[in-house]
Amino acid sequence: MKNGRLSICYAAPGHTLVASAGSTRNILAVAEALGEQADVTVAFRTVSDEIAAASFAVTEIERTNAVDARRRDDVAARGLNPLSHLVYCRTLNRFAATTAHEFDLVFEKGWRLSGYLALAFGRHGVPAILIENDARHWNEPVATLRQLAKYLAHLSAQRVAAYCSRRTPLIIAETAQLKTALVEQRHVAAERIEVVHLGVDHALFRPMDQARARAALGLSPNKILLIYVGGLDQYHDLSPMFLALCDGTIADLEILVVGDGEYRQRYESLAQKSAAAVRFIGKIGHERIPEYVAAADACLAPYHTKGFYKGEVSFSTLKIPEYMACARPVISVPSGHIRTLIENATTGILFDNGPREWRQFFESFPTREKLAEMGSRAAAKVASMSWRATARAYYEFGSRLRDAASRPQVA
Repeated sequence: MKNGRLSICYAAPGHTLVASAGSTRNILAVAEALGEQADVTVAFRTVSDEIAAASFAVTEIERTNAVDARRRDDVAARGLNPLSHLVYCRTLNRFAATTAHEFDLVFEKGWRLSGYLALAFGRHGVPAILIENDARHWNEPVATLRQLAKYLAHLSAQRVAAYCSRRTPLIIAETAQLKTALVEQRHVAAERIEVVHLGVDHALFRPMDQARARAALGLSPNKILLIYVGGLDQYHDLSPMFLALCDGTIADLEILVVGDGEYRQRYESLAQKSAAAVRFIGKIGHERIPEYVAAADACLAPYHTKGFYKGEVSFSTLKIPEYMACARPVISVPSGHIRTLIENATTGILFDNGPREWRQFFESFPTREKLAEMGSRAAAKVASMSWRATARAYYEFGSRLRDAASRPQVA
């Protein structure tokens, strides 16, 4: 501790710093707010994008300038084979051994082997907290040798994560649903898990004039506009909506898809078969997202619930509160943590993400005036969410853990 301030390492061993990635934005937002109270160093596995940071330092766990697939991936450990994981674990052990003297406290961002780095720092006397954002759930078929190998790798990684999680002094879960999953899947004692929700950057995500946003983006002022922003991946399923639109559409409807991912080609193919006007924008700078959201009448968050434990969306989705902070209603699924954010027909619209449900929705589509009213209520709903509040809770739990660890043990 220097000048009365804790020295904190916020480690993200499974992530590459990619400025546009949701996980990166989450980590950096917490670090910036945490930097008001402590000396913070954020340690990513690798750093792909340079950023300007005044309130915290950034370092790499793997000090390499190599440009490979991991650097372009939001989760840097995704797809690595077991041998690569073992080699990387040795790197994590070295990182903990060589930097332990620099830190009073460590936060480890959850990843495939959650808790491994926390235990490594613990062996050097540095208390650590696991900040968990997901309890990975297998939802793919096991019909080929390749799929079987992936499944066995998944099971092995989850066993390691469970072992490390049970031995980590404290876990912070992002939602109550995730806490339940950690208790039931990893058998972590409930009293060692605290729930702290994520925040919203209200300086960036704020209500803006719709007409002005549409004019700036060259969009029609009169059309009904739906927008999706985010990854096109296994967690977000746009297929049911496009399938419903293949059977017909509503007049003056336009859909914007902002983002990229492995499912983009599939969605483009489905969109071409529909009668709707669909535009795929691709990736844009994070600072431009609010302008696109402002142009919309409603925003989409169509999660694939089978990808989650017991079909409940357990992680703390960033896109929903950010949409809402822009005074836009959200169309999503009635599952898990989403129910605590969206009140059906009041701050958004909830229904199961299937073609039949989408058809029914399009048949009774709300007026633009009704959507605008829901958007105003949505903004009020998330007004109290902030990264400063999230960081404050992390700091308080961390300070208690450090104080407890530093007390002399009574025989």
